[in-house]
Amino acid sequence: MQRLQNYISGQFSDPLSKSWLDVENPATGQNYGQCPDSDAADIDTAVRAAQSAFPLWNSLGAQKRSALLMKVADILEKRTDEFAAAESSDQGKPLRLAKSMDIARAVENFRFFATRLHHLEEKSVKSGEHVFHYIERNPVGVVGLITPWNLPLYLLTWKIAPAIAFGNTVVCKPSELTPLTAFMLCDVLHQAGIPGGVVNMVFGRGPTAGQALVEHKKVKAISFTGGTETGAHLATTAAPLFKKVSLELGGKNPNIVFADADLSKAIATTVRSSFLNQGEICLCGSRIYVHNSILEEFLDGFIAQTRNFKVGDPTHPDSRMGALVSAAHLEKVDSYVKLAVADGGRVLHGGKRAQLPAPFNSGHFYEPTILIHVPHDSRAIQEEIFGPVVTVTAFESEDEVVRLANEPEYGLAASIWTENISRAHRVARAVEAGVVWVNGWLLRDLRVPFGGMKSSGLGREGGDWSYDFYTEAKDICIQLSGFEK
Repeated sequence: MQRLQNYISGQFSDPLSKSWLDVENPATGQNYGQCPDSDAADIDTAVRAAQSAFPLWNSLGAQKRSALLMKVADILEKRTDEFAAAESSDQGKPLRLAKSMDIARAVENFRFFATRLHHLEEKSVKSGEHVFHYIERNPVGVVGLITPWNLPLYLLTWKIAPAIAFGNTVVCKPSELTPLTAFMLCDVLHQAGIPGGVVNMVFGRGPTAGQALVEHKKVKAISFTGGTETGAHLATTAAPLFKKVSLELGGKNPNIVFADADLSKAIATTVRSSFLNQGEICLCGSRIYVHNSILEEFLDGFIAQTRNFKVGDPTHPDSRMGALVSAAHLEKVDSYVKLAVADGGRVLHGGKRAQLPAPFNSGHFYEPTILIHVPHDSRAIQEEIFGPVVTVTAFESEDEVVRLANEPEYGLAASIWTENISRAHRVARAVEAGVVWVNGWLLRDLRVPFGGMKSSGLGREGGDWSYDFYTEAKDICIQLSGFEK
C-alpha cells in the first residue's frame, strides 16, 4: 500500500489531521494506497508557503523562470513511461492513451508557456503631445488551482505551467480520486530546481480542502475545472471575496453530420470523439445529430466501428477503452442509460456493464453505448453523463439542428461535418459553444482561447487569455511636461 503525501514549501508531509483517504485502481476495484484527507489547516500552511515564495519567484524574471519550466518538461518527458503507467492505473484509461495524450500534452504545456515568456509584448499609448501611457502586467500572487479526475496530469499542468510562468505561486488541489501523478510531479518540480513554495500540492476532498482554498483571503485567483454544480458553488463563494475566477465546467457537446459530409471520416472521428477515455472528456461529443437522408448509412458504419472499440485491460495494446473512474460513476452512467430507455429510447449497442475476466472482474468497465429515439427533453440528452454513452437524433433542416444543438444549458464544444464551406461558417457561428471543430475533433493549439458558454464555464485560458487571467494590468501614465529639464 502506497501512502502519498502533501507537498508544501518543497517538502513532503503528512496531513496535519493525520486523516487519510483510500485510493483505488478502477480497473481492478482494489485499493492501491492512501492520500491525505487534508483540511483548512493544511491549506493555510500551503498558502503561507506560497506567499513566502512569491517575492523571490517573481523577481527571478522571465528568462530564468522559462529555463526552469523547460527543465520540468525535459525531466517529465524522460519519465513518460513511468507517468503513463501511473496515470493508467490510477484513472483507468488505456496505457497507450495515457502515453500519447496525457503525458505528452503535459510536457507540451510546460514547454509552450516556457517559450511564451519570450514573446510577451505590452501596449503603449500616446494621448497627447506630452502624455503617454504604458501598460504593465504583474502576477496576481497566490493562485488556487482545482483540477478533476478525468485527465489528471494533463489538466493540472495546463494550469500550473502558465500560472508559475507568469510569476505566480500556486496551491493545487487535485482530485482525491486520481492523486498519483500529481504526487509524482512534485518530485519532478524538485529535481528541476523549482524553489520550495512555488508549487504546493494539497490532497483532499472538495468540501473540505477545496472549499478552504476558495475561501482563503490570501488566495487572489481560482482556476477550476470540474462539474457545473460545483463550479456554481465555487463562484458564489469567490464572488464576495472579489477573486479572479476561471471556470471550465461541464459539456453536452453536439456532433452535427450533414448529408454532404465525408461519411467515412465523420464516422471514424465520431467513434473516437464519443468513446475516447471512456467518454470521460468534457469535449466528447455525446449528442450526435445526423441528417435523415444518411441516418441508416451512418448508423451501419457507426455501430460497426463501435463494436471494434474494445473494452479491456488498460495495459493491453488492443484495448481502446479502460475502466470508468469509480463504482459510483459507473452507477451514474448506467442510470442515465436506464432513464433513456424508460423515456422511450432504444439501445443499439452496449447499454450495460462490460464483463471481464480476473483480475478485472471487479473493475468499473462499461460498454460503449449508442442510443436512438431518445426524446429531446429527456435528461439523458439534456444533462451531462460523462461516460461512453451517446444519443443519435435525426434532423431535416439546418435551422432545426441548430435549435436542437443549442437547447441544453451547456455550451462547451461542437463538431460540424460538411463539405459546404458556407454552411460550415454559418452553423459554426450559430452554435453556442466556446470551441467549434469543422470536419475534425480535439485539434488542439495552446495559442487559442479555451472555455465554454452558458453553464459550461466562465472565462477563457490558453495563450494570451492565460496571460490575462494570471496577471493584473496596470496603466502607468507619464506627463513629460511635468519633469524638470
